[in-house]
Amino acid sequence: MNTFLFAISLFSTVILNLKVYPIHALIHPLAPPPGKLILVRHGQSIWNANKTFTGWEDPDLSQQGTREAIHAGRLLLSKGYLIDVVYTSRLKRSIRSAWEIMTELSSVHLPVYKSWRLNERHYGAFQGQSKVDMAIKLGADEVQKFRGGLFERPPPITETHESNDRKHADLTERQMPRTESLYDCMGRTKPLWEDRIKEDLRKGRNVLVVAHGNSLRGLVKMIDSIPDDAIKDVAIPTGIPIVYKFNKRMQPVEDENEEGNQKLNMTGVFEGIVAHKIRGQFMEKPGLLREALKREQLWQQKVPGFDDANNNNPPLTLSGERSQQQQLTQMEQSLFKLQDEKSLMEEPSSSSPPSPSPIEQAREAAVSGNILSPLFPSSPSPSPQNDTSPISPSNPNYYSGTKRLENYQDKCAKNVVTFSNSVKVPIRKDSVVVIIRHGKTSHNQLGLFTGWEDAPLAEEGRDEAREAGKLLKLHGFEFDVVYTSWLSRAIETAWLALDELDSLWLPIIKTWRLNERMYGRLTGLDKKMVAQRHGQDQFMKWRRGFRDRPPRVSSFSPLYPGNDERYSKDGGLKDVRYSFSESMIRTWESGRLKLHRKLPKTESLSDCMKRTIPFLVDRVIPDSINKGQRVLISSSENAIRGLLMHLCDIPEDRISDLEIPNGLPLIYDVNSRCIKLLDDGTGRDLTEVYNFGSAVEFLFRPCIGEDGEEEEECNLAIDWPEIRIPIPESNYANGNDSLSNLSEEEKNELTIL
Repeated sequence: MNTFLFAISLFSTVILNLKVYPIHALIHPLAPPPGKLILVRHGQSIWNANKTFTGWEDPDLSQQGTREAIHAGRLLLSKGYLIDVVYTSRLKRSIRSAWEIMTELSSVHLPVYKSWRLNERHYGAFQGQSKVDMAIKLGADEVQKFRGGLFERPPPITETHESNDRKHADLTERQMPRTESLYDCMGRTKPLWEDRIKEDLRKGRNVLVVAHGNSLRGLVKMIDSIPDDAIKDVAIPTGIPIVYKFNKRMQPVEDENEEGNQKLNMTGVFEGIVAHKIRGQFMEKPGLLREALKREQLWQQKVPGFDDANNNNPPLTLSGERSQQQQLTQMEQSLFKLQDEKSLMEEPSSSSPPSPSPIEQAREAAVSGNILSPLFPSSPSPSPQNDTSPISPSNPNYYSGTKRLENYQDKCAKNVVTFSNSVKVPIRKDSVVVIIRHGKTSHNQLGLFTGWEDAPLAEEGRDEAREAGKLLKLHGFEFDVVYTSWLSRAIETAWLALDELDSLWLPIIKTWRLNERMYGRLTGLDKKMVAQRHGQDQFMKWRRGFRDRPPRVSSFSPLYPGNDERYSKDGGLKDVRYSFSESMIRTWESGRLKLHRKLPKTESLSDCMKRTIPFLVDRVIPDSINKGQRVLISSSENAIRGLLMHLCDIPEDRISDLEIPNGLPLIYDVNSRCIKLLDDGTGRDLTEVYNFGSAVEFLFRPCIGEDGEEEEECNLAIDWPEIRIPIPESNYANGNDSLSNLSEEEKNELTIL
């Protein structure tokens, strides 16, 4: 009945707007035209560069390959393509290429399906062998027969080490190849095309597939019905998007609206090589980027100062990562400039070369198995920073309330899991939940309200995310599934941690329910400015009150999530009811029926938890935790507060007093039901290094054993000896083993973990 009244009201709205639509168009709206299919072969890998048979082996992208992937993203951006869903293989070079493309399109929130069916052809015993050496050993004609023939299989491998690889552990023995012909490889892509990709296209979704030369040839063969004897002559270049358009019968058609159609369609490119018509459209002539990169390399060698001139604003660092050239708001620019001006007024720091990082020493010690002497043999743990200032940009982990309770410290000491001194770290198999608050953003550094605004990670935040991954790896953590929000800062934190764990193939489930609290009209404003304008009491109510909501944004505000493409599309918000008022507004404005979901215009801490806790209870616990999976959750502070409120039974009147440090893994042991920290090898009390707020006693309460009694020790399945890292003698002042003589960089590194 409600649905009927809702439809009638919307129909009346359209009538009042003087645009009459037949009732059947409202009840049964016309199906959208099929979406576009975009195929991209991954960028050059390290093994591509040195001419090595790769197959199912998992080398990373080369520097050139990273640039090819980024260039592909920019080509799609320049033509205005919007992607709805992404498919990749389970191999790193494919997944990383997709990440770079999505980053350029500001679309890292999109769902990414990683399928073994898109893996490269398995080259059997040839994998890992030099193509040149194999040609010398077997003869060029014999090797080319295996490479180019449609049905020829290379010699099989005797043992499939992929069967012991976690990324392919779900494959049956029949599905796990020991070698493949080109025909075998193309054949295994068919079920994915028929059951998933084609269905997405039929529903009007634009699909991006980032895969490998031979698996993409399989898709091209099926789409264009290319004969067996012709497909072997079709080559897929790295990093150049190929676009397919379909009619309503899902038949490929040429897009006459594309510029340069005759020059860039695949039929024209392969003219004289492949007789069959191919309707895919290259977005750029193959080879142009590679020639440009060769010219750039030549200029670097011959033109003095070329590197210096171009590195003033480089698009990439030498490692292929993005430099810090993010678009900042005017407020962020002004505040950063103010920080720079203040830094010029301070005394210059010592110019002496930095000492080795204690974290790096810890890492080396863990690998070598050395047990070292205590970090601070005779001095107490350093005192925490003064937290009395209500708002301090230099102290982003500010908490309200009284001093920390004194009786929790003995309990917390048991909640630190120490390093292993084994050369090979044992892998943890028990079910566990690891929660990480995203690394710092520019908003965090400047003390701005962030909320649902998609502030990217600052370089410090990226370092925090990487260090979290390294620490988890040192302690032997592996994961089975990852949950994160739709905000890029949380997604990138999870991505960087997984990269350190060599687990980019893991499924990443992205949900708006793990988004940060929506701060309404406070979003993007300086916290000190808000306190000055509205008073400290009102500021604290908005920031710390459990049920106090900040001022709402309007339906037309750019801060309203309903005006963001990510949330206005219906695909990812099926668990949110429709809004009558918002649907009427948008139907009236557009002159056609537009159903709009009910999205928050402001949220209290309580509102935020009403969406995060149900997701934990209804999705994460039954789908993952109860099945014994090892879960990684990357999210924002207030969403994490909701998770911990449920997991640790924190009262609602104390939850706002809990602080969540950026980039620090919080280990929730499912068996003992308590939070633990991972020892970073420095020998200090981590509960003193990090600020957890005045509700810390609820976070680090004693662990409960299987008998329901408090455990004397809090270990995560394995009892590991401690490692302690000494500070080099150069860092001591007259034998005083304190932190006072460490450089700022070393202090920052010490507080990362």
